[in-house]
Amino acid sequence: MQPLKRGNIRLAATIVLVRESEGGPEVFMMQRPGGVDFPDLHVFPGGKVDEGDFAPELIAGLPESAADRLLGVPGGLRYWAAAIRECFEECGVLLAYRNGALIDWADEREVAHFNGYRQQLIDGELTMLDVCRREELRLAADRVLYFSHWITPEQAPRRFDTRFFIAAMPDNQETIAHAWETADDEWVRPRDALAAWEAGRWQMISPTLSTLNSIAGFSDVPSMLEAVLAESHLETLTDEMRRQGMHDLR
Repeated sequence: MQPLKRGNIRLAATIVLVRESEGGPEVFMMQRPGGVDFPDLHVFPGGKVDEGDFAPELIAGLPESAADRLLGVPGGLRYWAAAIRECFEECGVLLAYRNGALIDWADEREVAHFNGYRQQLIDGELTMLDVCRREELRLAADRVLYFSHWITPEQAPRRFDTRFFIAAMPDNQETIAHAWETADDEWVRPRDALAAWEAGRWQMISPTLSTLNSIAGFSDVPSMLEAVLAESHLETLTDEMRRQGMHDLR
């Protein structure tokens, strides 16, 4: 497998959560607080791939061979695990199955119960494998589609080799952004997020802008996910996009 870090490049995963609304599809976005990677920027949930993210026994719906083929690297499943874990840590949404059904929060006690796990994950007291074993869960990798591949340009002091994913927001869960990880958060239509950037109200970097542009034209979530599954959602990769850090899917 790839090393988690090579030189100043760290493996990472990002997830784009989308949902339906009366005005069209919305995406969940967060504003980073100061003192972290990418301070003040509006971003999608995501973070570094950890050693414990390679646990194929946690994964449902995606064989190891298929994950490796989709990303073009061995050990691909750990990117899906990292994306799902970061989604849970940063916005409280857990894409996982229990007894074959996508988990939902039955009541406030269960929300509080899983929020306890969430804090322990952030504090490094538990791994996702620990949580899944205790609660008899498997991560819903088949609900998480591979979206794009970005590597921070060479001039940056800290670089990330990041795989982007996209998933529909599960029913019967709510986003609860973590106070340490987020200065602000909201569901927003992609075109409105782009308008906020154009007006100078939001700061965003190329991977975020490109992702928003790629999904802004869809009228509903199913057609958006269908295009991603068919790998027809991205524009032709230009030399300028390559300079900004975008790479081929594999």
